[in-house]
Amino acid sequence: MGGAAVDEGPSGVKAPDGGWGWAVLFGCFVITGFSYAFPKAVSVFFKELMREFGIGYSDTAWISSILLAMLYGTGPLCSVCVNRFGCRPVMLVGGLFAALGMVAASFCRSIIQVYLTTGVITGLGLALNFQPSLIMLNRYFSKRRPLANGLAAAGSPVFLCALSPLGQVLQDHYGWRGGFLILGGLLLNCCVCAALMRPLLAPRPSGGPQPSRQPRRLLDLSVFRDPGFVIYAVAASIMVLGLFVPPVFVVSYAKDLGVPDTKAAFLLTILGFIDIFARPTAGFITGLQKVRPYSVYLFSFAMFFNGFTDLTGSTASDYGGLVVFCIFFGISYGMVGALQFEVLMAIVGTEKFSSAIGLVLLMEAVAVLIGPPSGGKLLDATCVYKYVFILAGAEVLASSLVLLLGNVCLGKRRQAAPPPAEDKLHQPPADLRVDSQEVEHFLKAEPEKNGEVVHTPETSV
Repeated sequence: MGGAAVDEGPSGVKAPDGGWGWAVLFGCFVITGFSYAFPKAVSVFFKELMREFGIGYSDTAWISSILLAMLYGTGPLCSVCVNRFGCRPVMLVGGLFAALGMVAASFCRSIIQVYLTTGVITGLGLALNFQPSLIMLNRYFSKRRPLANGLAAAGSPVFLCALSPLGQVLQDHYGWRGGFLILGGLLLNCCVCAALMRPLLAPRPSGGPQPSRQPRRLLDLSVFRDPGFVIYAVAASIMVLGLFVPPVFVVSYAKDLGVPDTKAAFLLTILGFIDIFARPTAGFITGLQKVRPYSVYLFSFAMFFNGFTDLTGSTASDYGGLVVFCIFFGISYGMVGALQFEVLMAIVGTEKFSSAIGLVLLMEAVAVLIGPPSGGKLLDATCVYKYVFILAGAEVLASSLVLLLGNVCLGKRRQAAPPPAEDKLHQPPADLRVDSQEVEHFLKAEPEKNGEVVHTPETSV
C-alpha cells in the first residue's frame, strides 16, 4: 500500500498525464465535491435539528463552521500523515472517519454530540481525503495539470447542486436521523476513491542493490524560505476573508429586496451552474503553452475580477441585478477555484506540495472562521447588505494586489540578483596572468620515467 516512500516523489517517475491518471482525476473530482459541498448541503437539516433540540439557527450553524474548520485547520496534520504513511492509506482511514461520523450523528441525543460527530469526526475524515487527493493529482499530471485541476475543482459545484436536493428528499422521507445515516453510507464512496489512488513507483534498476531512500521530513517548514510561497500564503489568507461571504448572504440580500423565497434560492443555482463550466474552462486556458508561465498573474486577475464583481454587486437594486451579479460571480469564483492549487503546485513543486498545502490551509482556516461572521456583525450593525458586499470585495481586491505586486517585485529582485557564488569559484581571477611558454614547457615535460615520478623544478615543492 505504499508507506512513506510513496510520497517522496521519486525523480525517476514521469507524470503519465493520462492513463490511470484519469481514474485518479475522477477520484479527486468526487473527493473535492464531498469536501466543499457537504458543509453547505448539511444545512438543509438545520430546521429539523432546531426543532429536535430546541436550539436557534446560530447553534446549528456551528455544524458547518466546525466542518470547514476541520477541513482547513487540520492541514498540517494531513501533511504529516501523508508524508509518513502515504496517500492511499490516509484516504482510506479518512473515508471511514467521514462515514462513521455521520452514522454516529444519527443516534445523537444533544447538539454537542452532533458537533463532535458531524463536525469533528466527519470533518477530519473529509480533510484526510481532500489533501491527499490533490497530492496524487499533482503526481499524475504535469503538462495537463491545469486542466486536471479545473476538472477536479468542478466537483464542488456539481455535488452542491446534487447533495442539497438529495438532502431535502432524504429529510422528507426519513427525517434527519435517517438522512444522516444514508449520507454516512454515501460517504463510504471516499474509500472507493482512495482505492483509485495507485502510487507511482520508480523503476527498479537491473541488477545491483536498491538505492537507499533518504528520510523525509514529516512537515517541511523550509517552504517559508521561498518568497513566492510566502506571498501566495498571505494573499490566499486575505482572499478567503471575503471569498465565501457573497454566497452566504446573496439569498438574504434578495429577500431583503422583496424577492420571493423560491426565486431568491434560485440565485445559488445560477451561481453553481455557471461555476460548473467556469472551472474546467479556466483550467484549459491556463494549460495553454503561452498562458501557463503566467498562471500566477492569471490567478491575480481572477481574484481582482471576483473582488470587482462584489463591489458592483453591492449596487444591485432588483432581482435582475442580482442575477447578473451571480453570473459574473460564478465565472470569477470558478476561475479562483480552478487556479488556486494549480498556482501553489507551480510555486513549490511536487516534493514540497504535501507540506505546503497543509500550511496554507491552516492559515486559511483562521480567515474562514473570521470572514462570514465579520460580515454578519457588519450587517447587524448597519442592516445594509451593500456594506457587506463592499467589505468582501475590498478584501479580495487587496489579496489580488498583494499577489500581483509581490510577484512583480520578486521578479525584479531575481533579475537584479548577482550570479551565484559557486559560479565565481570556477572563474579565474581577473588579475591572474599565465605565461604561455611556461605552460607549454610544463605540458611537454615527461611526467613519468621507469614507473617513478620525476620531480622537476616546476613540480617540486
